[in-house]
Amino acid sequence: MQELKLDLEVPLHPRQSEATCDSTPTPTVSSSKCSTVSTNFAEPFAVIGNAALYHGDCLEWLAERAPQSIHGVVTDPPYGLVEYSPAQQAKLRSGRGGVWRRPPSFDGHQRSPLPRFTTLTTADLDQLNCFFRRWAARLMPVLVPGAHVVVASNPLVSHLVAGAVCEAGFERRGEIVRLVMTMRGGDRPKNAHDEFPDVTVMPRSGWEPWLLFRKPLEGRVQDNLRKWGAGGLRRRSPERPFADVIQSAPTKPAEKRLAPHPSLKPQAFLREMVRAILPLGEGTVLDPFAGSGSTLAAAEFVGYRSIGVEHDLDYADMAVDAIKRLRDYRLPASSPASTSGSVSK
Repeated sequence: MQELKLDLEVPLHPRQSEATCDSTPTPTVSSSKCSTVSTNFAEPFAVIGNAALYHGDCLEWLAERAPQSIHGVVTDPPYGLVEYSPAQQAKLRSGRGGVWRRPPSFDGHQRSPLPRFTTLTTADLDQLNCFFRRWAARLMPVLVPGAHVVVASNPLVSHLVAGAVCEAGFERRGEIVRLVMTMRGGDRPKNAHDEFPDVTVMPRSGWEPWLLFRKPLEGRVQDNLRKWGAGGLRRRSPERPFADVIQSAPTKPAEKRLAPHPSLKPQAFLREMVRAILPLGEGTVLDPFAGSGSTLAAAEFVGYRSIGVEHDLDYADMAVDAIKRLRDYRLPASSPASTSGSVSK
């Protein structure tokens, strides 16, 4: 199957109809160990403080969840879905090939593997659009009116995710820019470095989009806040509103040792995001792609109730201990969040 070329010479694939999307199989985003996933969500997989972790498929969990019972969502889903399929996770864990690429060592340090989204095919992108449209449609009923949803993405696929979520009825409220220098992009042409020494194939990535949506309000913002406790974002302080650009940094090795998940985001950033999602500091935060539980750990630190759903049993097992470790993780003094006061409880 032809790969999608990320340039202007190849047209984007046409948008699929809803009927076609409904007939597309839902991708499995898990390890092979998850073939034993239970669809009984009566009891959580684990409870850590005010955080409840469920093991299973988030679409099934959302279908069973009581309406209007979630007040905000902060989640970091698989950007392209393919990278967390059973086959690709097996390759990642064995260190052999697949869409996961290990960048060259830097300053003598081995870099963590990164998925390559330039290899996504047209069919992969169609499936991504369909999945997030289904996911957003399942999510809508469980949220209270005015609830905000923050979804981490990648610049190469964020437009597809945003379009799919908005088609389910959510309002687009912009995006939060996480300023972080990564090892993505910046490379010279493969096997032609010497021939084209002054060429960069793609720009070196220095930011990450976290897409921001809101379920439509009931009446005015103030009416919605009084009735549902949702509709806005919590200010950093009485003098400082929450901003849409957050200075961040790659996750520190010490933090990764507490939760060795390949896509772990730093607590300095997550604590700030999670705190902002509940404007009155009350309610329940959901992460339907919980991974190692980093969002739940941030909610524990801030003092919020939270729920996580994770399909991969390996990561769910990891999260049981990682939530406590990340919750208690002390940010380095150089961290922006450690000095801004924006993540006070």
